[in-house]
Amino acid sequence: LEVVSEAKRLAGGFGGTVCTVVVGPGTEGLAAELASYGADTVHVFDDDAYGAYATEAWARAVAAVIEETKPSVVLFPMTAMGKDLAPRVAARVDAGLASDCVELEAVEGRLSARRPMYAGKAYATVEWASDPQMASLRPNVFPLGTPDTARTAEVVKGTADTASRAKVTATETAAQGKIELTEAQIIVSGGRGLKAAEHFSLVSDLAEAMGAAVGASRAVVDAGWVEHQMQVGQTGKTVSPSLYVACGISGAIQHLAGMSSSKYIVAINKDPDAPIFKVANYGILGDVFDVLPKLTEAAKTHVAAKG
Repeated sequence: LEVVSEAKRLAGGFGGTVCTVVVGPGTEGLAAELASYGADTVHVFDDDAYGAYATEAWARAVAAVIEETKPSVVLFPMTAMGKDLAPRVAARVDAGLASDCVELEAVEGRLSARRPMYAGKAYATVEWASDPQMASLRPNVFPLGTPDTARTAEVVKGTADTASRAKVTATETAAQGKIELTEAQIIVSGGRGLKAAEHFSLVSDLAEAMGAAVGASRAVVDAGWVEHQMQVGQTGKTVSPSLYVACGISGAIQHLAGMSSSKYIVAINKDPDAPIFKVANYGILGDVFDVLPKLTEAAKTHVAAKG
């Protein structure tokens, strides 16, 4: 929906319309919601054969719509699936792709994109020499539009070859009840400043009190304190929450690469020279063992007061 909202905004600068593609069983039911966020046309590949994600089959479906409609711009979400699908589609339609974009603008009828490079040490401005101009958008960075339930969209049923040389035979899901890092609006992360695995519960307790997801630095994951799926950073997950609370994390460039696009960053560290303070909006200079229990209690009191 963030990508559709951004497409609607850009369409004003291009003087065009917004066409969306949805793939999978039951996706036709999404047409009304997509229309409310800006879609003018919804191409639906509503087939049981798309029940499990397979790169080849899905790329074939999306490419078929691109070849039929000849769009000037094609946008993907930079999700786990989008990371895999976008480059395959780009290769199929012979298009240039800018991945992990954090800003898009329509400039004189052409697209201009801003994306981080070198683990966030620099930002590149990217333009395209030909159409379609393809980009994938970092989640939680682009604002969600205001839905208009009065809007309607034309629904076009698409067909494509669903054959694939690889298929999904099983899917393992994480434990239920946990908030997915890449989708979380609030993340509380812990680092080596917690000193031992048994102290990581201080981070988990604060996250629970705030209704947040739990993250970790690479040092914590390498030490075996938590699972790798909780790692934030260059070799972990890239997140863009509204609020990121870094607890006992020094702020190595590897970690900053995964969370520097957060809207607000709060750093808790007893080292006044910790690099994390350079990117933080708010800093608490103190020992995590003293600060976290007080923050947790304050969060619980706030929630209780709100009823």
